[in-house]
Amino acid sequence: MVLSGDWFTEEIYPDLSMMLKVRKVYYSGQTAYQKVEVLDSELFGRSLVLDGKTQSTERDEHIYHESLVHPAMLCHPEPKQVFIGGGGEGGTLREVLAHSSVERATMIDLDPEVVELCRKYLPNHHQGSFDDSRTHLLHEDARGYLENTSDFYDAIVLDLVDPLEGGTAALLYTQEFYSAAKSRLNPGGVLVTQSGPAGLLSYKECFTTIFNTLSTLFTHTTAAQVHVPAFQTLWSFTIASDIPFAENPEEQVDTELARRLSKSLKYYDGVSHRNMFSLTKFQRDGLASEDRINRDDDPVFMF
Repeated sequence: MVLSGDWFTEEIYPDLSMMLKVRKVYYSGQTAYQKVEVLDSELFGRSLVLDGKTQSTERDEHIYHESLVHPAMLCHPEPKQVFIGGGGEGGTLREVLAHSSVERATMIDLDPEVVELCRKYLPNHHQGSFDDSRTHLLHEDARGYLENTSDFYDAIVLDLVDPLEGGTAALLYTQEFYSAAKSRLNPGGVLVTQSGPAGLLSYKECFTTIFNTLSTLFTHTTAAQVHVPAFQTLWSFTIASDIPFAENPEEQVDTELARRLSKSLKYYDGVSHRNMFSLTKFQRDGLASEDRINRDDDPVFMF
């Protein structure tokens, strides 16, 4: 990431970068774990950038967070106990807490400084979710927590930073980690993870491998993709469970959202659900041909 004058430059691929005109820099610094910027622009509003990678923006974060949370939560008839890995902005927590059935949302984010910065500078992201009485916020390693806790969950939502070499989440996309997470699911539980870029130029970076890795542990896996403008490409999510998914869920989405949620959504509904899970031919071919399994001793990294 380069801030030159009034411009923020983000490297998308080795030979492609994006430039965004910055209106204001709210914060720029280094925590114990990562480089952090909170920027403001006319196009995207306030944005969180970690280690040079845009994590979310006011303009389009609802697309990402609604798509990550709600399709998976609707796979469970009544999710009460929910685990959130990562999600420092509070957007994922916000969407989880919108489900009236949720009694407790345990959120584990490694970096307390990032969470505090988001609480201060990104109020439109978290919308007070950190202060909800159902929120149980901890700052520790998500993997260590899942390997040692005695708690069980109806849904596990992994809103982790990308699997970058040397990054804080490098080993939170492996078969060993997913096995630990699965062991903390109640019968009928569901796991969902953000799975990285899914566009034509990038879908094999980590998306297909994450899907294939989860498929080695769960009886049922399904993938979705949405366009998040700030990410400059399609973005993917993978849902996994040992319980079969509904055959025609789009017919039930609007009814279930109205019954379960305490608010209306901006992006996700029955029609959007159908579009999200209608993968392109190159994505389907990529998933079908992928044979790599992401393991601790041989992890797959995103650029």
